[in-house]
Amino acid sequence: QVELEESGGGSVQAGGSLRLSCAASTYTDCMAWFRQVPGKERERVATIKNDGSTNYADSVKGRFTISHDNAKNTLYLQMNSLKPDDTAVYYCATRFDNCAFEAQDYPFWGRGTQVTVSS
Repeated sequence: QVELEESGGGSVQAGGSLRLSCAASTYTDCMAWFRQVPGKERERVATIKNDGSTNYADSVKGRFTISHDNAKNTLYLQMNSLKPDDTAVYYCATRFDNCAFEAQDYPFWGRGTQVTVSS
């Protein structure tokens, strides 16, 4: 069992920045950020493999940066140039395997943190 705890959500105006954190209890192969708005499926934002390789959804490329501090076993998501469409609950997820694109492929999840971007 892997425990994940997110922090860092909040409210910000469009164009602003936020940094999300996710503390993990165990080292795994892939960590990811997903987000979800009411009535829609959970969508992948970014993934990072234990070799440092990253992948981003097209909607956040150039604005968001995923990173992992190995010493602290903490995942981060730096979000810049935020837009109202980025408003969602953001979830940290992880798996003992190569990174995957679908939420259903991740067995371990945090509780989520709300990000609200106002225009």
